[in-house]
Amino acid sequence: MDLLSTIDGSLLEGFFPAGWDLAKIDACVDDNPASITDRQGFWHPEFSPVPCANVGDFDAMLGHEIAHTIRLSRDAGEQLALILPVGPMGMYRWAVYFLQQWGVACDHVHGFNMDEWSDADGNTLPSDNSGAFQYAMEQAFYGPLGDLTVPQTQRNFATKENLPTFGEKIGNLKSAGAKLGVIFGIGRVCHIAFWEPQFAAEYDTEAEWKAQTHRIGAKLHPLTIEQNAITSFKSRTTLVPAFANTIGPGLFLQADKIIGGADGILGRGMMWQGLSLWMTLRHGPSTWIPSSYMPTLPGKLFYLEELAGPLVAECN
Repeated sequence: MDLLSTIDGSLLEGFFPAGWDLAKIDACVDDNPASITDRQGFWHPEFSPVPCANVGDFDAMLGHEIAHTIRLSRDAGEQLALILPVGPMGMYRWAVYFLQQWGVACDHVHGFNMDEWSDADGNTLPSDNSGAFQYAMEQAFYGPLGDLTVPQTQRNFATKENLPTFGEKIGNLKSAGAKLGVIFGIGRVCHIAFWEPQFAAEYDTEAEWKAQTHRIGAKLHPLTIEQNAITSFKSRTTLVPAFANTIGPGLFLQADKIIGGADGILGRGMMWQGLSLWMTLRHGPSTWIPSSYMPTLPGKLFYLEELAGPLVAECN
């Protein structure tokens, strides 16, 4: 007895994205956690998952990868466009540490926040609101970098006025020789940024879906709301906006390098991200599972070993 055998007639019938094959999703999970790094045919030759023993290691290793990418681009004399997430966040402290230790200035970096809370019309929280992603980035990354920081004019946030310009700005940078790095987390419903799985129903072809650069006032899946209530709003669901402005696959799939992070454990054996990680690494590309495209790109996905499981019942 499980969800697959009891969903008919339940309150969850019709709740999950319509394109999800729950049996196929469940089959993504292997009872042997070590097998999660077994290479899959759809992975890019230069993609690799990187296990991390604990949150401390995860934050430091992911932060080092970000800082190292910034340093390499500076050493090469290249401009660097970085699409940046708010979640995970612990890596920014280490990115700042390494960049300061190495004395690497970031005036060649162009930051693009991948999403921001909004209402249905795309209006966003004030930048000084503690729940705003712009506030989080200023506090965690741009501010602490001090004199080495990214210039104010090269920081882009996902407001309804600025987000529609991201595609042109990044396109112009790439045309001039810049590289694009995409730093990301994986959502409970396998979104990248706030590009939700149910959006797939709106496009006739994969090519049309892949062409979408952004969405203003995107309607969020209920599991996304609850994920963020747990991770960012101290369980207070009533504080979480139901909409967001977000980049789309037309931007995040243009990456020259990806740097991903999955750290969704809660302690005492509890987690929210284990299945999402397995789906990302094993399902194969599907517009209904946006994160499933990330292994098709060059780069690394850092993850906490605990997320690999075994994903079996444990009453807490």
